[in-house]
Amino acid sequence: MTMKKKTKIVITSYVLAALTAMGGLALMFNARAEGYRLQLENTYQHAFSELVTNVSDLDNALQKTLYAGTPSMLGSVCTEVYGCALAAQYALSEMPFSSYEYENTAGFITRAGDYALMLAKKAGAKEMGSQEEHDNLASLSQTATVLAGNLNQLRMDVGMQSMTAAQLKSVSEKAAELGDAATEGSVEGSFSLMEGEFPETPSLIYDGPFSSHIAGMTPKMIENEPSVTAEQARKTAADFMGINERLVKSNGERAGSLPVYMFYANTDGGTTSIEVTVQGGVVVSAFNSRIVKQSVLTADEAVGLAERFLKDRGFSGMKQSYQIENGNTLIVNYAYTEQDVVCYTDLIKVYVALDNGKVIGFEAQGYVMHHTARTIPEATVGEDEAQAKISPYLTVLSHQMAVIPTSGKNEIFCHEFKCENTDGSHYIVYINAETGREEKILILIEDETGTLTI
Repeated sequence: MTMKKKTKIVITSYVLAALTAMGGLALMFNARAEGYRLQLENTYQHAFSELVTNVSDLDNALQKTLYAGTPSMLGSVCTEVYGCALAAQYALSEMPFSSYEYENTAGFITRAGDYALMLAKKAGAKEMGSQEEHDNLASLSQTATVLAGNLNQLRMDVGMQSMTAAQLKSVSEKAAELGDAATEGSVEGSFSLMEGEFPETPSLIYDGPFSSHIAGMTPKMIENEPSVTAEQARKTAADFMGINERLVKSNGERAGSLPVYMFYANTDGGTTSIEVTVQGGVVVSAFNSRIVKQSVLTADEAVGLAERFLKDRGFSGMKQSYQIENGNTLIVNYAYTEQDVVCYTDLIKVYVALDNGKVIGFEAQGYVMHHTARTIPEATVGEDEAQAKISPYLTVLSHQMAVIPTSGKNEIFCHEFKCENTDGSHYIVYINAETGREEKILILIEDETGTLTI
């Protein structure tokens, strides 16, 4: 039976209405997408403009550092350098390419800012920079001048007011592909020059995380030890974790500042991964992947098992610092103690499963990198003198001596004061035992799961 004419008209009307609505939605979505695209392009254009401006400001600020005549002025202009570097880093991160594609530029900005921050801290202690530090600032300033010039030239070359985000990303990709083939004066050449012909910068040796000396650091605990074979390391791994040696399989090697043999074993309901140093044959880490589904043991019982684990494996002089419960596992932090001085550089973490008390994790890279025979210096600043440096808004609860790490992987001998404020919150304050300088303040985060420091 054929469909009635009236019914056909109604259906056709519905279909046309639906198509019209869909068309309207498509136009709306297209308009919205175009709006998002324009917004993204404006963001990229603004980020590039900010990068050029901030690097130019960094250049100007670095020039000022060369002629500061007092610690207060040096501190002021070094703080300005640090602020410009932070702003330039943020602008670079907003660009439509990854910073690793321009690691020379990103690395220079980061190092310049961190070096200036170190000098600002020295200036805060009424210290002027040395001749070597002045020479380093001069070299950084020269590099910043070249970088600022390249970026300004690039802005003129590409005409950022008319350049789209897609074109800018394409420029980045082409520059990476062209490398030395990029020609000077072109868009590709401008980008390439910033990386391929980046000016030589000084090797900055200072107490900071980007100091050149860090890459060449050797693990102190094993620096004079002979290398071991893979088979010797495999036996060490099995004995350390109490695993049948036949179950331990090789997983290759890893190079770097701390070369290791890697092993694994399927045991105890999970896979245990173990790393043993090539030099010295020391277990630096071990972790079992099994999921701990319940807590049966108390924290005190777990701490006792962690201490027994360390003692049975020859670690002496370890003092528990803090602990935290995470996923039915207790993570206990230990630091080496010598002459009643806690060495927070020599750290070990032990992970204890709260269902059966087995150690399912061990982490000792800090210990292997820093543990050595030390000569603890005499404290030229006494406890009373050091305590006088504590803020009047804090009440001192306890005191001990400690060695703490700096951002440059060096060590400082300090008075450690645990303090409390009027709200009952706890803080750790470190006063340099040789200079009396306030070195660091940590906040203790304490709750039902344990204690952490930030």
